Amino acid sequence: MTAVALARFEGRTALLTAAASGIGEATAHRLAGEAAAVLVTDVNAEGARRVAEDIRAKGGDARHRRLDATSPEEWAAAVDEVRTWTGRLDVLHLNAGRNVPGAAHVLDDVSWRDQLRLSLDSVFYGVRAAVPLLRTARGAVVVTSSVHAVIGFTGYPAYAAAKGGISALIRQLAAEYAGEIRFNAVLPGAVDTAAWAQVSPEERVRAMSRIPVGRLGVAGDIAAAVAYLGSDDASFVTGQNLVVDGGRSISAHE
Repeated sequence: MTAVALARFEGRTALLTAAASGIGEATAHRLAGEAAAVLVTDVNAEGARRVAEDIRAKGGDARHRRLDATSPEEWAAAVDEVRTWTGRLDVLHLNAGRNVPGAAHVLDDVSWRDQLRLSLDSVFYGVRAAVPLLRTARGAVVVTSSVHAVIGFTGYPAYAAAKGGISALIRQLAAEYAGEIRFNAVLPGAVDTAAWAQVSPEERVRAMSRIPVGRLGVAGDIAAAVAYLGSDDASFVTGQNLVVDGGRSISAHE
């Protein structure tokens, strides 16, 4: 659990998707470290169990369950578990996604649809299931988007379309549920998660040379942004896309 001198989520409950590793895992620890009761979900049930057990071992309050974020039925069951467990939902962190490279002229239908379904459809399904509890708690939704929503990179049409769709969707939802639920997205740049283990040392150096702060992000950087957007510190922030990329998207670095 991240050592932070805050308890912004005391008495509150959070549900996180894709939380068995990476950004989701770091965010689960961050919110639990700030006193939230955390439901850790992932299609990898064993990974979700491990994260929840680690949180409990460090004094936090956590449960886990398997959740396919593209399944409306599994979403209904997850929200029912929160309702039975604590009776409230204050923070919903929607973190599921998949990035399969392929230029538009070579990307097949299955890869296109799969990426949109996991990254974008899952947000709709999660919000639809959770709105009743979120309304009661006047809660917050934070979606993991990407700088792909605001920068064009060659070879990622489906991922970019999904992340751009998230940006538009959270604006729409923020307007629709104004005064009841806040909706924001966090847009990570290059974050040193498991995917970067496959990247050569030369490419890592090249990537860092394009980032003004001089390093890749870490999962904790994104978790801190999610915690801010989910907390009362951001009570006047809704419908926004918070870019967390070390300055990559506003830099002339090549």
